[in-house]
Amino acid sequence: MLADGSTFPVASRVWGWSRSRRKVVQRSWVPLILVTAWIAGNIVACGDDPAVKFYRAFNLNGPAVMIDDHSWEGGDTAGLVIQGNAFENQSVVLKPTTDASRATMIRSSRWGGSVEVAVTDVPTGLYQVLLYVWEDNNSERYSVSVNGRQVLAGFNSGTAGQWKRLGPWKTTVRDGRIAVSAKGGAANFSGLEIWSGGGSVPDPMVAAFEDKPTEEQLAFFESRIRPLLVDHCYSCHSAEAEEPDGGLLLDSRAGMAKGGHSGAAVIPGDPDNSPLISAVRHTNPDLKMPPEEKLSDDRIADLETWIRMKAPDPRTIDTVAIVKARNEIDWEKARDFWSLRPVADVQPPNVEPSDWPWNDIDRFLLTKMEDAGLTPSEDADRRTWIRRATYDLIGLPPSPQDIETFLRDESPEAFSKVIDRLLSSPHYGERWGRHWLDVVRYADTAGDNSDFPIPQMYLYRNWVIDAFNRDLPYDQFIREQLAGDLMKSHNPEERRQRMIATGYIANARRFGSRVDDYPQHLTIED
Repeated sequence: MLADGSTFPVASRVWGWSRSRRKVVQRSWVPLILVTAWIAGNIVACGDDPAVKFYRAFNLNGPAVMIDDHSWEGGDTAGLVIQGNAFENQSVVLKPTTDASRATMIRSSRWGGSVEVAVTDVPTGLYQVLLYVWEDNNSERYSVSVNGRQVLAGFNSGTAGQWKRLGPWKTTVRDGRIAVSAKGGAANFSGLEIWSGGGSVPDPMVAAFEDKPTEEQLAFFESRIRPLLVDHCYSCHSAEAEEPDGGLLLDSRAGMAKGGHSGAAVIPGDPDNSPLISAVRHTNPDLKMPPEEKLSDDRIADLETWIRMKAPDPRTIDTVAIVKARNEIDWEKARDFWSLRPVADVQPPNVEPSDWPWNDIDRFLLTKMEDAGLTPSEDADRRTWIRRATYDLIGLPPSPQDIETFLRDESPEAFSKVIDRLLSSPHYGERWGRHWLDVVRYADTAGDNSDFPIPQMYLYRNWVIDAFNRDLPYDQFIREQLAGDLMKSHNPEERRQRMIATGYIANARRFGSRVDDYPQHLTIED
């Protein structure tokens, strides 16, 4: 392997191997010596990559700090050039949670739409770069480059509190400089971590739970912690709960270690940075546990002491596995559900009188009527039949001309002709589309106390009518209403109609109010 990561493309020719002749042929020794010397000067290592070794790390907007047993230098270190605005907000709750030193480093950053960090006076060699980024409010997208080469495109920073340790990205230094930059949205660069060599960079250290508790620690758990959890937490955060809140189980050691949907609840040895302690202290207005009444200071202190001990926990039952098994789907049983069974022909039932049914559907109807103790009515006369059929299919009475035409038609296809004509009528979609519009609570106005007209809403109504008239398959009918704007269209008009179909989503409450600072009434038209 060469210093820039490439391989030597003509190795077979160096040694004089002729593939066509399948034998070694004599070559000039002068070119061979020159090429051999060139290879030796460009190879970084023969075989495995050079061993990885911690080189330097920087807290980009803060002082020197110890992280993962390594000394991180401060943002004012000589030879560190930073282009970007300074920002810090230590009150943001990080997702996922992490140790206190790392959390403080992450929440203090350099940000901007074209932020850049450069380390100078770097010895020549192969390095690996890792970058800590975070989001303090709204999601941003940006690309990251190392020494001018893009290594990450369109990165989504996520929601407030989310952070990532991006990389590692390999780069070969020849000019004594490592530069990391971002372009696009506003990026928050918190920390820069650099390792020399091409081996595997170790993962960040994770605080471990106490696995060899003392008798005193176990006694503390049994007398102070277990009763507290049972009294105040198990109703919502145990396997006995119908659905554990936030996916967090506090009724087992396994649940404590796993955490919930938002990450770890406990960071062993670090109560101040553990979300569980933040919740019971009621310092975060969006996360207060128990929600009704705050624990006493003594009980909060007990939890803090326990976490400071690295959360010794003798419980052995794995409630995480219990909940997982309970929520797993029995696919064999699920396949017995009626809608998942293979479609099969059904044998029509035998009925009496056997001369009444005109078709197999009539046989099923007659069976249910017999079960209910009912007998069929006499067949309707032709004038009654066309009136009923016309009302059913288009919601309007038949015209005198339609009636006379049908009465004079004595062919076997007379009934089919009427049905086909009614199904082809534009009034068919108007009649039956109304049922769907009722289901989705269609209206031409916004409702509420500001019942203003929605001028464009009729477009969705007309789309529904047209869908019925052109016999749009039901699955396509649903798909276009949910995601018509994302579906591939063959022409501009088809795309326009599919976007109109998503009026189903906008056909809802078009208003809202902020509860905390009412009145701030919002009216929204989409």
